[in-house]
Amino acid sequence: MMNSDQLRMLFPSADDKGLREFAIQPIEQRRILVGGEIRDWAGPTKDVLSPVMVRDDNGRLTQARLGSHPFGSVESALVALDAAVTAYENGRGVWPTMRVSDRILAIQKFLARMSACRGDISRLIMWEIGKTLADSEKEFDRTIDYIRETIEALRNLDNANSHFEIVEGTVGLIRRTPLGVVLCMGPYNYPLNETFATLIPALIMGNSVVFKPPRTGVLLFEPLLNAFCEAFPPGVINFAYGDGAEIVPALLSTGKVNVLTLIGSSRVADHLKKVHPKTNRLRAVLGLDAKNAAIIMPDADIGLAARECLAGALSFNGQRCTALKMLLVHRNVEQAFTSEFLRLLGDLKIGMPWASGVSLTPLPSTGKAKQMTELLDDAVANGAGVLNAGGGAVEGTLFYPAVVYPVTSAMRLYREEQFGPLVPIMSFEDLDVALDYVATSEHGQQVSLFASDPDMIGRMADSLVNQVCRVNINCQCQRGPDVFPFTGRKDSAEGTLSVTDALRSFSIRSMVATKYTQPAREILNAIVDGHHSNFIHTGFIL
Repeated sequence: MMNSDQLRMLFPSADDKGLREFAIQPIEQRRILVGGEIRDWAGPTKDVLSPVMVRDDNGRLTQARLGSHPFGSVESALVALDAAVTAYENGRGVWPTMRVSDRILAIQKFLARMSACRGDISRLIMWEIGKTLADSEKEFDRTIDYIRETIEALRNLDNANSHFEIVEGTVGLIRRTPLGVVLCMGPYNYPLNETFATLIPALIMGNSVVFKPPRTGVLLFEPLLNAFCEAFPPGVINFAYGDGAEIVPALLSTGKVNVLTLIGSSRVADHLKKVHPKTNRLRAVLGLDAKNAAIIMPDADIGLAARECLAGALSFNGQRCTALKMLLVHRNVEQAFTSEFLRLLGDLKIGMPWASGVSLTPLPSTGKAKQMTELLDDAVANGAGVLNAGGGAVEGTLFYPAVVYPVTSAMRLYREEQFGPLVPIMSFEDLDVALDYVATSEHGQQVSLFASDPDMIGRMADSLVNQVCRVNINCQCQRGPDVFPFTGRKDSAEGTLSVTDALRSFSIRSMVATKYTQPAREILNAIVDGHHSNFIHTGFIL
């Protein structure tokens, strides 16, 4: 049984071997990238505290300090926005008018410099958000692969458009063009990968960007400032630091932002979209809340279902939008499933993110641990119990997972996205109860279905695909592979992110057309043969 004293002893002391081996030098960031220049920052700064806490001789815990970063104001954010507006220059700037092949070269230049930072960035991910070192390295590698796949997808897309179409006496050439200035904000749980899943396609399609790093996970971008500065023309990428609740509405209220991209809550997104003075001109690419359910049918492979649900519910402490956040178990297999789930949970190792074999790590802050405790207390107060020994034990930033049963509509956990190591379970006998839970949810990202009967699976899938955007059969919910569409219904998303879909999300189809006459053909041939246009050409990118 895990208790708070045992959790406290999992934190390292100042002379701990692992702490010394994986320690990083504090980064006192005093640089910002704006308008193509890395400028010195003399304004306010904010300390960065790690989820990892250090235990002193008296057993007291203190969050490790990782350094500090600029903490800007509305005024400094507006400077970054003006730099992006200047770089875009109403579509006449160097970057938006550049040939696709040249923008690809710029991204490849950035990719080469980024690849050299793998060790530094991976360790910063580990220290800043508490993700295991192995998963931090995996996040970096996946991001590198995503950038490569994005380059290849754009090459194929542009090549497919490198020809004239002649229809009903009109000749036209259609290509995808940028939308303008993008305000990009990433999440703390995948601060590199999910940020770059929007930032890179926004850039490669010719937009200029104002990037606000996530509240947790700022320092990991510091090693990339030089790479951004060297790879892109001035003003194409600009960093804005500060309190998001203060600076983001100010940026949007100017009306100068053309695209809002946010991985966060639907409540925040709804508010921000209303701030823009010309909402019809604002395009939004949003990854929002999710309360993905697993439905375990009577004929499910219980061992498989328990393994997949455990990984789905507790990978990175359940801090994933694709995490399984409600387990709906048929009453006939309720006891068998929960027994196997609890057995597997007992094998999970909790500890510091650099330790070998660790699955459960510190949460980003003591506030996050407090939030989990509040949700658990609410469930218990309304009739639920904790099935696993030690479930809900907390000390500092460590929170031992709690399996909560039975969860009912009287509890916050029934609908509220916990985004942490709480595993709500409810049982059902009538299949309509499970299907109605998904149908009446405010969210509609994914669902996992565990069953064996092909007829039942087929009929349930027919219904579920009209409520969520991905039905996972006998496996946990997940985002990848990145070539698959990633989106959601209801309040879970706006726009679609995959390698190819993201390129479309940050661009629009534009065309040049004329009547199919001899003089018009001569003009078009002269433009193409003389290489007079970066848009009107039929060249292939090899």
